[in-house]
Amino acid sequence: MKLIKYYFSDLDDNQVLQFEKLNELYQDWNLKINVVSRKDIDEIYLRHVLHSLGIAKVQAFKPGASILDVGTGGGFPGIPLAILFPETQFHLVDSIGKKIKVVEEVSEGLGLKNVKVTNDRVENIDGQYDFIVSRAVAQMETFVRWVKGKIAKKSDHELKNGILYLKGGDLTEELTLYKTAKIYDLKDYFKEEFYDTKKVVHLPLKYKG
Repeated sequence: MKLIKYYFSDLDDNQVLQFEKLNELYQDWNLKINVVSRKDIDEIYLRHVLHSLGIAKVQAFKPGASILDVGTGGGFPGIPLAILFPETQFHLVDSIGKKIKVVEEVSEGLGLKNVKVTNDRVENIDGQYDFIVSRAVAQMETFVRWVKGKIAKKSDHELKNGILYLKGGDLTEELTLYKTAKIYDLKDYFKEEFYDTKKVVHLPLKYKG
C-alpha cells in the first residue's frame, strides 16, 4: 500500500480506504477461487495494483469517460483504475464466469458505483468506449480484431481514443503492423525492478460507424 501512496500522493481518504480494503478482499476471495497466483497474492500492490495504475501515468481519464476492460480476469486493470477515477465509467468483461464472480464481489465490497461487469466474450459487447484497456490477453493483431467497432468517435483526452495495453518484453515484431502505436516504458514512472520490462502500448483506433 505504501507503493500506491508514494506514486499517487493525491488520493482522498475514501480512495485510500478502498485501496487498503482491496488487499483484504482479494486475499479472502483467492482462497475460494484462485484468480491471482499464490506467488503474486502477497505482492498484489506491486504486481497487480500498481501495474494496473501504470495506465493512469500514461493517460488520466476524464469524468464521464467510458473505459472497456477486456479479459479483466480478477479485475485488473479495471478495479484499481475505477478507484483512481471514480467519475469515469468502467465496463469489465471476461468470458470466465468464476473470475467475473470475484470481480462483482470485490467491486461491491469496495462500494464502487462506476463499475459494470459482464460475463461474455468481448465480441458480443455492444457500445463505444473512449479507451479499451487490458493486460496482455492476446497478441495485438488478435486484440484489435476483437474490439473492432468499439471506439467512440469523439476524442476528449490528450491521447487519441483507442487501446491502452499493458505488455512486457520486446514488442517490435508484434507492433510491426501498427505504425501509430506508441510504447511507454513503465520503468520511467516506477523505479521497482519488476517494471524494468513492463510497458503500456497506446494504439489509436478510428471510429467505425
